[in-house]
Amino acid sequence: MTPSAYVHCPHCARPLGPRAHPGSPEVLRQSCPDEACGFVHWDNPVPVVAAVVEHEGALILARNRAWTTPFFALITGFLEKTDPSPEEAVAREVKEELDLDASAVHFIGHYRFERQNQLILAYHVPATGVITLGEELAECRRIDPARARYWPVATGLALRDWLLSQGHQPQAMDLPRP
Repeated sequence: MTPSAYVHCPHCARPLGPRAHPGSPEVLRQSCPDEACGFVHWDNPVPVVAAVVEHEGALILARNRAWTTPFFALITGFLEKTDPSPEEAVAREVKEELDLDASAVHFIGHYRFERQNQLILAYHVPATGVITLGEELAECRRIDPARARYWPVATGLALRDWLLSQGHQPQAMDLPRP
């Protein structure tokens, strides 16, 4: 479980404290001590979409400007409440971050990213157009799928699964140190 951002109840401002609840008594959840208020911070995972972008036969991996360690990964973004579907959300993210148009969207699988308390919904997105990086990205790389390596966590596992489905035998890479 990730540390909660809540210290005080957002309804009545009382300090929250850990408490067990029916249905999952082994998990302590930040809760309001006022039974009349009843607020519980369930700390559910945040849904994130991820794209294995295929462009002109190559995989496109990108480096986010905010990352301190030079690391290239899949295109990702939050599933917004205004997105009609996860498939449309991932196509939107590919357009926003690479200015590419999704010609199709194929579900790969779902993956936990515990460190960020996220549920990753991963898709293969063949895309067309000319790559123009959005404001969040510092750079991107084109990788031959036969030479791609995966990182053994979250979106890296989605990349691995897609590569395996394409008949490749990808090797795991070491994760960069923070």
